[in-house]
Amino acid sequence: MTPTAVSVIVPAYHEDQGIGRVLDRLIDAITLDFEVLVVVDDEEDPTVAAVREHVPDDPRVRTLVNTYGRGPANAIRYGIDAARHPVVVVTMADGSDDPRMIDPLSRLVERGVVVAAASRYSPGGQQVGGPILKGMLSRTAGRTLGTFARVGTDDATNSFKAFDTDFVREVGIHSRSGFEIGLELTAKARRLRRPVAELPTIWLDRTVGESSFDLRGWIPKYLRWYRFAFGPELTVEQVRAEGARIAARNDRRGRP
Repeated sequence: MTPTAVSVIVPAYHEDQGIGRVLDRLIDAITLDFEVLVVVDDEEDPTVAAVREHVPDDPRVRTLVNTYGRGPANAIRYGIDAARHPVVVVTMADGSDDPRMIDPLSRLVERGVVVAAASRYSPGGQQVGGPILKGMLSRTAGRTLGTFARVGTDDATNSFKAFDTDFVREVGIHSRSGFEIGLELTAKARRLRRPVAELPTIWLDRTVGESSFDLRGWIPKYLRWYRFAFGPELTVEQVRAEGARIAARNDRRGRP
């Protein structure tokens, strides 16, 4: 059997201080055939120069300038649309995720799951550092979704996941802001009754730079995707229609 290949999507915003270390860890850890797509919002982002300086001659690492709109959701959408491989993994540019998980997560997708989650909240997993309130809300959401909605993971809100590229393109990504894409796609998989699996991981808070995560803006948007995970089986067309409706409500709330 031909080993699977993986496209690693790294949304980045002014991550020039730490991106070199993150790339080194990715390149050292992944044994599968891979590409790394560092996606920024504009050419002037200093991350672009930092990547070019750090890995000038590695064709596996590319920097893409997102044209779908600003923000991590659009960067992730752009990266997935540009991905060349049958498995895509989304990981953060701040070094909080363990790149050694990319191989086993990708193998799970190769075996047939459409979403393979790196779980901080399953046995053997851990979250080290980070805002206390954010961690409590994330843990509560993840575990209740895992127990009562049976989504297949106790950490649906973690962005660090591997996806079947064809599945993502089939159901579409409707989120346009924040990092709710991981929750969105997990909820869609559940409503379609597609398989989701998880592996424990240890998440470490960033040591370079500051997070721009907006907790107040995050809660209502995540709650809509949270509620969507509950309910009867839907068709792909119904999932896409519901996804568009939720995204439209989230977009209206995000406007000034």
